[in-house]
Amino acid sequence: MAPPVSFCREITPSPANCTSYSPFLQLDTQCTSSFAASCLRLPRNCSLVARCSLKWSEKPSITPGALLTSSPQQLSTNPIFGEGKIGVLLLNLGGPETLEDVQPFLFNLFADPDIIRLPRLFRFLQRPLAQFISVARAPKSKEGYASIGGGSPLRRITDAQAEALRKALWEKNVPAKVYVGMRYWHPFTEEAIEQIKRDGITKLVVLPLYPQFSISTSGSSLRLLESIFREDEYLVNMQHTVIPSWYQREGYIKAMADLMEKELKSFEHPEEVMIFFSAHGVPLAYVEEAGDPYKAEMEECVDLIMEELEKRRVHNAYTLAYQSRVGPVEWLKPYTDETIIELGKKGVKSILAVPISFVSEHIETLEEIDVEYKELALESGIQNWARVPALGVEPTFISDLADAVIESLPYVGAMAVSNLEARQSLVPLGSVEELLAAYDSQRRELPPPVTVWEWGWTKSAETWNGRAAMLAVLVLLVLEVTTGEGFLHQWGILPLFR
Repeated sequence: MAPPVSFCREITPSPANCTSYSPFLQLDTQCTSSFAASCLRLPRNCSLVARCSLKWSEKPSITPGALLTSSPQQLSTNPIFGEGKIGVLLLNLGGPETLEDVQPFLFNLFADPDIIRLPRLFRFLQRPLAQFISVARAPKSKEGYASIGGGSPLRRITDAQAEALRKALWEKNVPAKVYVGMRYWHPFTEEAIEQIKRDGITKLVVLPLYPQFSISTSGSSLRLLESIFREDEYLVNMQHTVIPSWYQREGYIKAMADLMEKELKSFEHPEEVMIFFSAHGVPLAYVEEAGDPYKAEMEECVDLIMEELEKRRVHNAYTLAYQSRVGPVEWLKPYTDETIIELGKKGVKSILAVPISFVSEHIETLEEIDVEYKELALESGIQNWARVPALGVEPTFISDLADAVIESLPYVGAMAVSNLEARQSLVPLGSVEELLAAYDSQRRELPPPVTVWEWGWTKSAETWNGRAAMLAVLVLLVLEVTTGEGFLHQWGILPLFR
């Protein structure tokens, strides 16, 4: 039998229609030889991957599409994919479970170079700076967590999602174990990996619980996994794949539309409600300089959800904004708080908030949206406010995640072998290097969310020079007043005294 032939080819759609391509790689399940499939390289201004068909001696079919669909009946009758133990690793941010956890959680967060990246010369200050920021921000953060019950419910909800996913996989004849790995709090990703090794898992599907891919979320977790896998002989020989994003899947879109349609009915005049999608923000430099696909994926996700609602005769006005910005640098716009104020000035009276980048309730939904933004909306003249709950363990959503895992299983054996021989890292329908190359082909350092210092005639330099000058003036003024000597006294600006 002739070896399989790769028909991947480069596609260069225009930026205007980039979002019409779905990031889905079709692979014939019979094609399980040791060759590694490498997919498309799109222009940097197109963040999505077109369909790439790999078949035995068959010409490719590249078709623009919106939703990724699967047949649950067909999936449920498939045999288990080969021998070995199957595991699914769910990746999430993590959150403090008690008020005592808040400061160490914040330290872990700010110690991540993908959150605050210092210049190479000052890299040794990463942990001291994280310690300083975490201690300074802990009191205010504790107030927020105290208002939602004294801690984040994220671990409890993620554990429930893991159990629901395990049951859904078993119902589809895939006896897999599901693990939870948090980036910044227990159970840490390292702890989940150790349990995976103890259980003897031989095939692993890595599934970030972020619908849209971003450098600061899925990307950070994948970089950590990359370093863990390279250093462990067991993991080097374990077959694995990554599902980088799944915002375009039919089950996810329909589940979101179901929740939104239900909440709209709670308004007296549903047709007059403004649908307000609020997504977690990222620094603008991530998108414009590093090529983060997050903004493009978020906008396409909103379009797909609204298309689904239009099929249900829901034609409400809608908007997308970004929340949770920190630091002096520019983040993705429009900002959620500013947009709420603007809508109030325009006379909007009813808003349905939709936390589009979150699938679990946590501090940013329970406190930031439900408390802070609701209060701002009411102060801005908006009379009616409601929020769509996070998906949690919604059955349609969980069943579709299970289908996504099953669809990815053929890639585990078919695509990992040649990469393992070269000791390369994870295989997200290719490799982590290939996935990261989607936003950074030269693996450059990420631009920092909080700019610490820049030389030259820049905004950062002007800011820091101004601060240094103000500090110097303050010190000189204190010395003048306390000693009675100095330039200001000599020039007669301050009175002489002894």
